[in-house]
Parts: sequence; C-alpha cells; structure tokens
Amino acid sequence: MATDVADSTGMGPNLQMSLFGYVMAAILVIVMIPLLPVLIPAYLIWRAFFAPDEFEHSFESWRRESGKPPSGS
Repeated sequence: MATDVADSTGMGPNLQMSLFGYVMAAILVIVMIPLLPVLIPAYLIWRAFFAPDEFEHSFESWRRESGKPPSGS
C-alpha cells in the first residue's frame, strides 16, 4: 500500500540525493573551468561599458550631501 501525502515518513538525510547533488556540482565545476577565460573578460567588459552606474539611494547620503547635522536626542 502506498503512503499518503499526509503521512509523515520522517525527516532525515537522504544519502542518494546528497550524493547526486555532489556529483552534479562536480560536473558543473569541471564544465565551467574551461569557460573562465571567456567569462571573466566578458564580465569585465560588460561592467566597464554597459552596466549602469550604481547610485547610493539612502537617507544618510542625502543628509551628508545637504550638510544637515544628525538628529540626536
């Protein structure tokens, strides 16, 4: 008889799924290592020429730029 969805089968480590995850991670690392000489310069070029400038939008930067003193109790 199959277990119902509502029935708890207990919580515990699943060795087969853990092993599968480690094997997949190792395969991805092996595949990505040869791509690094292409990915790193592409990322740097993208950041230098195409990425938008990141502006800090915060109340503290506005307070510093406006010259207002911090409010203290």
